[in-house]
Amino acid sequence: MKKICSLLMVGMLFLAFSFQSCQEKVGPNQLSKEEINSGWKLLFDGKTATGWRGYNKTEFPKGWEVIDGTLHCIGTGTGEAGAENGGDILYDQKFKNFDLKADWKISKGGNSGIFLLGQEVAGWPIWKTALEMQVLDNANHPDAMLGKDGNRQAGSLYDLIPAKPQNAKPFGEWNSVEIICFKGTVVYKQNGEKVLEFHLWTDDWKNLVKDSKFPELNPNWADVAKEGFIAFQDHGDDVWFRNVKIKVMD
Repeated sequence: MKKICSLLMVGMLFLAFSFQSCQEKVGPNQLSKEEINSGWKLLFDGKTATGWRGYNKTEFPKGWEVIDGTLHCIGTGTGEAGAENGGDILYDQKFKNFDLKADWKISKGGNSGIFLLGQEVAGWPIWKTALEMQVLDNANHPDAMLGKDGNRQAGSLYDLIPAKPQNAKPFGEWNSVEIICFKGTVVYKQNGEKVLEFHLWTDDWKNLVKDSKFPELNPNWADVAKEGFIAFQDHGDDVWFRNVKIKVMD
């Protein structure tokens, strides 16, 4: 009987270990077998800037670096002016319908953003054509107190729709985000929770934009393109991105 119990215990421990192993997560900037089989693709390998370049540039700007498995914007303290050799960076491929995931970490008082469906227009910054998910240190950057109802805080559709619940982690800690864009429906998730949803090109969308600052910056801003670039913002502050991956749903 003791031998049978021992064998049963060993079997149970083996099954528990096997189950735990199956549940283990892959490391940063890697895809699990399940992700690979379901069509996910890494946009950043954690080692090189392959696939990335400056907005309206052919090269990867010196104001960014690949370090410790991250894409790091080197802070200059110059705000929207960014770095002299910096600027926003984009992945050199346009996407239409997709599920995008990434992790970000911001410095104290830092500001940045994730752009989607952006277009390259000479002489224009990307935010004149792109949607933005705000990346921000809510506790220390004044933008968190501006706008309306918190719509400039982390995870928000910048200056239009606030992220609710507001669940961003403090500066220096990693936040995970997901952006789903499919046939005009856009969903933002932050740290595992859905924080907002909107629908491009609808009357509700046009009315929302009409009452914002964006038409003054670009009269056609509401006519967001159906396909565009994904980009990270240089706002003059240290910000880090990793685990950037996408699943195309065309």
